[in-house]
Amino acid sequence: MKPIQAGLLGIGTVGTGTFNVLRRNQEEIRRRAGRGIEITMVADLDTARAQAVTAAAGAKGVKIVGDAREVIANPEIDIVIELIGGYGIARTLVMQALATGKHVVTANKALLAVHGTEIFAAARDKGVMVAFEAAVAGGIPIIKALREGLTANRIEWIAGIINGTTNFILSEMRAKGLDFDVALKEAQRLGYAEADPSFDIEGVDAAHKATIMSAIAFGIPVQFDKVYVEGISRLQAADIAYAEQLGYRIKLLGITKRAEHGIELRVHPTLVASKRLIANVEGAMNAVVVHGDAVGTTLYYGKGAGAEPTASAVVADLVDITRLHTADPEHRVPHLAFQPDAMASIPILPIEKVTTAFYLRLVVSDQTGVLARITGILAEHDISIDALLQRASAGDVTQTDVIILTHDTVEERMNTSVLRMQALTTVLAPIVRIRKEDLS
Repeated sequence: MKPIQAGLLGIGTVGTGTFNVLRRNQEEIRRRAGRGIEITMVADLDTARAQAVTAAAGAKGVKIVGDAREVIANPEIDIVIELIGGYGIARTLVMQALATGKHVVTANKALLAVHGTEIFAAARDKGVMVAFEAAVAGGIPIIKALREGLTANRIEWIAGIINGTTNFILSEMRAKGLDFDVALKEAQRLGYAEADPSFDIEGVDAAHKATIMSAIAFGIPVQFDKVYVEGISRLQAADIAYAEQLGYRIKLLGITKRAEHGIELRVHPTLVASKRLIANVEGAMNAVVVHGDAVGTTLYYGKGAGAEPTASAVVADLVDITRLHTADPEHRVPHLAFQPDAMASIPILPIEKVTTAFYLRLVVSDQTGVLARITGILAEHDISIDALLQRASAGDVTQTDVIILTHDTVEERMNTSVLRMQALTTVLAPIVRIRKEDLS
């Protein structure tokens, strides 16, 4: 049988990995897919680099072009692999590819989180597939697990370390007692963080991925504009140390949950009990915990980035499309797991309506009655205390650190309490507040 022909848009780090993995494992892939898969065209603005990559892989007959539209216009191309990234030209090219009746494989989480509804609708209209395993958690097959492996379950919640850069930084801060800025510079030196790390450290990258997982888990449209996003740039070494003393570690988590009145969708630093497996995921690794009503809690762990881990997911998508290339479009796995006419309009809850526990750190004057006033304010708002530490502040005997862990409470109630505590003359610095999750 004639091999499936694919066109690759962008042959940077992941594109190179995809080309090499597909070439190296071509016989194994053919046995799994039922026919060969070949990248016969590559589009990249740096045509010299593209030529060098294909030549190094020993590939012959691959057409190199500088204009991606040539790939899309080629009637011999069955699948377009979009590895350009971003919201702009990538969206235009994906929509053009779908309009010509070509399947699309993409690793572009930003594109799908923002424009996924439009893209999936265009694919349905043309009876083609959009595959995106590589868009979330790199080489971890979490999309397939949610869409297929856990399809018997009512998913209750997902919590994931889905950004390796921030996990590396937090691991360094905990293990070495580093301040955030120092750990960030080390991440940049080692190549884990970009020169401009904003998307990673401010939680935007993780929010893109959490948005996609939430849509698949709960059968709702992708709604990136509704996700609550808080990064790690304001975290202090002191809070990581205090969390450790209390039996917790701080991780940047993407969390989505069913709640009584809607869906929670949020990304923020989170205290997780150190006994949880996900709390012990260190360095640049990723991990996703999914809780289903039938299966219980499952954990997916692995490399969330890198040339060949991400290429593993891209090539898996190519195999899936090849297997289903001639299948009835109505009987393929839906893009977001649920049939399009069965998508739900469950609202995404604003963060003020979310219920969670909290870690609080207050720098206060070392005076009689201060602690009573603080705990009194919490009690007045029906916020109960789970644990409390009092430690002398470094270098100043006139003040002390008060660290409080609360039981679950609604966020808006905590907001009011923090405002009242902050207004006390004996509270000497901005109150640090970090959410806490049980994940049991």
